[in-house]
Amino acid sequence: MNGKKITFVASALLVSTMATVAWAGGTYDVGASDTEIKIGNTNPYSGPASAYSIVGKVEEAYFRMVNEQGGVNGRKITFISYDDAFSPPKTVEQTRKLVESDEVLAVFSSLGTAPSLAVRAYMNSKKIPQIFVSSGSSKFGDHKGFPWSIGHQPNFFTEGRVFAKYLRSDQPNAKIGVLYQNDDLGKELLEGLKDGLGDKSSNIAVAIPFEITEPTIDSQVVKIKSAGADVFVNFSTPKAAAQAIRKIGELNWKPVHLISKVSMSIGSVMKPAGLENSEGIISATYVKDYNDAQWKDDAGMKAFDVFMDKYLPGSDKSNALAVYGYLISENFVKVLRQCGDNLTRANLMKQATSLKDMELGLLLPGITVNTSPTDYYPLKQLRLMRFHNGEWELFGPVIDGRVEN
Repeated sequence: MNGKKITFVASALLVSTMATVAWAGGTYDVGASDTEIKIGNTNPYSGPASAYSIVGKVEEAYFRMVNEQGGVNGRKITFISYDDAFSPPKTVEQTRKLVESDEVLAVFSSLGTAPSLAVRAYMNSKKIPQIFVSSGSSKFGDHKGFPWSIGHQPNFFTEGRVFAKYLRSDQPNAKIGVLYQNDDLGKELLEGLKDGLGDKSSNIAVAIPFEITEPTIDSQVVKIKSAGADVFVNFSTPKAAAQAIRKIGELNWKPVHLISKVSMSIGSVMKPAGLENSEGIISATYVKDYNDAQWKDDAGMKAFDVFMDKYLPGSDKSNALAVYGYLISENFVKVLRQCGDNLTRANLMKQATSLKDMELGLLLPGITVNTSPTDYYPLKQLRLMRFHNGEWELFGPVIDGRVEN
């Protein structure tokens, strides 16, 4: 799809100059006024990653709800979301359109590592917030090199450290075998694992990469088993994760098995791999599971339930991507409220990097949002969960994956 996918427009007087201006109600940069806050976004509504389109749809619906409730400090959000088909060149084209033609205040939740990296330098050269990027890459926490770009979800390095903390405690002497995707995702997870293991990093007996284009990873799994690994750590996306689970089952091998949260989907990983083969696998999460009965009467989950029924009727509420879209939108609106009547780009970044123990309705208890001018990683905590009888079950405490100073 070309052009605008979603545009929710509130009537407003537009600022036609890049300079900061003061109006009756406050101080503004381009994209904001007494009545409007204009926000841009890119999302793959088509192409190979179109499953992520639900994120953009939930974000649009969330802002529509906020507008119907009176907006943010009396201002309506205009959300302009373009389809980039998960193609970096297209992301560049659409982002330039958002900045130079639509004149947005900021770009929020641009989705994907490669697409978002393709415009990072451009956004920073223009000093326009690239705020709460929807990527697990730690590259969106470089506050010195790219101070106008900030991530949101726990990054891959943090996740690797969380797994390492678990293994140091629960499997201190185990031989660890790692299967990792030979890209930013796999490499950052492996780097975090090694960093978290510290003096136990020698427990990694073997770490074998694979290319995402490989039709099968069976041979890599066999090599890891042959190395005598007691723990199998799987840092891959869903297709390879499912293949590995199935192959381990065929080998009748029973290692402690950990998989990245990017491959925790029951529908696209556990079921295709075989529920029996998936029994006992460990992963990590930071959000409440819609299917988990313990959240049935939870206030945050009830609010999400009502929201989905009203604004996206018929959509799958159990889709973790829908939960993510709701959560990141809630966080962003809270940041906008903190800006008050100072809706400049500099103040938006200041507020986004000054969050202290912020709670969101769908975060697991004990997990909060924290940032600072030198900490561009809003979420750094995870809880482990184990797959049992076809469901994920949380266990253990909240684990903080941040690097100690």
